[in-house]
Amino acid sequence: MALMITDECINCDVCEPECPNGAISQGDEIYEIDPDLCTECVGHYDEPQCVEVCPVDCIPKDPEHEETHEELLAKYERLCG
Repeated sequence: MALMITDECINCDVCEPECPNGAISQGDEIYEIDPDLCTECVGHYDEPQCVEVCPVDCIPKDPEHEETHEELLAKYERLCG
């Protein structure tokens, strides 16, 4: 399952540089996560780095982009391969 950023985002800029896949970018109002690039850091780290650094806890799983661990790992391999 990809992650998403909710409207509780305060645009603190700490999540974007932490994403190893470049999935996070500034949107019109708040930061956004591209579900095609988000692997929840599977293949890179044990925990999603954006969630780890977010000071307002506004990065939940995106229910519209459900993926298994195996699917996230396959996406990681496609992105890095």
